[in-house]
Amino acid sequence: MSYSFEYIDIILLAMIAGFIFLRLRGILGKRTGFDGKAPPQFDKILKEAVAKQAPKQETFDDNAQKEFLNGAKIAYETIITDFSDNDNKLTTSKPLLNNEIYNQFNDALKERSQRGHYAEITFIGINSAIIKEHKKIDKILNVTVDFIAEVITCIKDKDKKIISGDPEKIKKIYDTWVFSRDITSANPNWQLVNTLT
Repeated sequence: MSYSFEYIDIILLAMIAGFIFLRLRGILGKRTGFDGKAPPQFDKILKEAVAKQAPKQETFDDNAQKEFLNGAKIAYETIITDFSDNDNKLTTSKPLLNNEIYNQFNDALKERSQRGHYAEITFIGINSAIIKEHKKIDKILNVTVDFIAEVITCIKDKDKKIISGDPEKIKKIYDTWVFSRDITSANPNWQLVNTLT
């Protein structure tokens, strides 16, 4: 008789499993392969959310120009000072330079080092920094800045003999630099892309 109870147990468990399967199918439904379009209301909300998260193009208004000039002055001093260091490395200013300008500056440092020369430059200050022009080409904003600065500069050889400049005379320098930035990028940093003299 114990065998007959085993069959009944199996039949009861199969009935319970079938009942659960049918209930789940009724609640969850069955996949027919056609899910239809998402409601248009959801599409609109999704597009708005994506638009809010997309980087916005900046305008280069008066306030942005003032902020830019403050940063450009700091970058100018940093690059001039870093170039004058005699470690022959542009460690501090590397993020401020695009690859082409970095390579040009680096080559000048190597050439100076190979000749056995070193620079003594004391940065006095910037007299003026004026935005000469700004152009937007596609998503790149290029800003040309005229700098007038004062420095004390001289180049010496390995015997400390002055080759050029005067270690006691303040000299005005005039530089025109072009900075560039992708205005759709989340990165707020500008890079020096050209130097004009």
